[in-house]
Amino acid sequence: MTTQFSDVQIGDQIPPLKLQPVNRTTLALYCGASGDHNPIHIDIDFARKARQPDVFAHGMLSAAYLGRLLTNWVPQAQLRSFSMRFTGITQLGHIPTCTGQVVEKFEEQGEKRVRLQIRCANQYGEEKLAGEAVVALA
Repeated sequence: MTTQFSDVQIGDQIPPLKLQPVNRTTLALYCGASGDHNPIHIDIDFARKARQPDVFAHGMLSAAYLGRLLTNWVPQAQLRSFSMRFTGITQLGHIPTCTGQVVEKFEEQGEKRVRLQIRCANQYGEEKLAGEAVVALA
């Protein structure tokens, strides 16, 4: 079922994406998939030398989760822009939940589009990433 511009209203929430708790396996798999082998994400001794209690998730892992939030709602080809800023560290055991809300409806270049505020937070409601995306709708 395709999301229609006429069915979307400002203030609407898109379906959230709730993930499994971040664990060491998740981080190791992401290292392999992304090529980002920064030891602060996989080596507890290195992380402690950097004054962290333990390893923690890559910021770009949470960014990828925001991408999944969007592509679970619309096909990737409908994304027109996607930006975010990092606002917190995702620790081991955190359960990321990504959400999005429609904040604007407009037309540009002959397309009907919506602007979304997007967010990734942990199970305590602590924000880890915040951003926005623009998607084209039929």
